[in-house]
Amino acid sequence: MGSVRAMAGKLEQQLATFLRKKRGEMSYAKFSQKIGLPQSTLHRLEMRQQSITLSRLELILKRLKCSIREVFPD
Repeated sequence: MGSVRAMAGKLEQQLATFLRKKRGEMSYAKFSQKIGLPQSTLHRLEMRQQSITLSRLELILKRLKCSIREVFPD
């Protein structure tokens, strides 16, 4: 079970890094509107305080025109 938690933590970190990189200097308000998530959710994802659902991840990828490999390269 510990290895599952470790893998989840690694994926959360990769997502957080990806979101921060894509947001760049854009405000939370503007970027959250672009990706279709509330600002509070975006902030919690970047801070690794919230997990993401697959449907929300799919929405983000579609809105940013990115592949899953860009978020999780390993």
